[in-house]
Amino acid sequence: MTDTPHPVIEFLLPPELVEKARAVIEANRAVGRRIAVTESCTGGLVGAALTEIPGSSDVFEASLVTYGNDAKVKLAGVALDVVETFGAVSIATAWAMAQGALARTEVDVAVAITGIAGPEGGSEKKPVGTVVFARAERDASPDKIKAERREFGNLGRGGIRLQAALCALELLMPDAAMSRAP
Repeated sequence: MTDTPHPVIEFLLPPELVEKARAVIEANRAVGRRIAVTESCTGGLVGAALTEIPGSSDVFEASLVTYGNDAKVKLAGVALDVVETFGAVSIATAWAMAQGALARTEVDVAVAITGIAGPEGGSEKKPVGTVVFARAERDASPDKIKAERREFGNLGRGGIRLQAALCALELLMPDAAMSRAP
């Protein structure tokens, strides 16, 4: 039996995701910020992208994957009545997920992502492709947490997850702006 060399795989993820993650790590390193994410529909994709970058541990602290509602409650600290009243894919839930990441880590900024990647699970009010984001910063009052809902359309499960991850990474940039607060 001969040893077959294993191919060197530099990155597992799409190039645009890796490049955005690199920009996030470099920009936050430059301003001395630590970051975390709480992910639902992206299932850890944002955390995976950030850890593709060598030296990301200088900046990236944690990724909570809270795919199910119980995980959102138990791991991210989302109140059960918030999930039951507004739904898992809502401004209120994303807001609480971002706040939960701040409470459970010692980071400067946290971004939360929750959405409907499909192919099932959508409704008239929340169609497939609906994703809600929130960003919270340490020492900012809770009313300063920003949240917004985006409609990516039915790009297919992989396409929705990729667009959501790219958006979340953009929100981790030091100068990121969102359109509205909850």
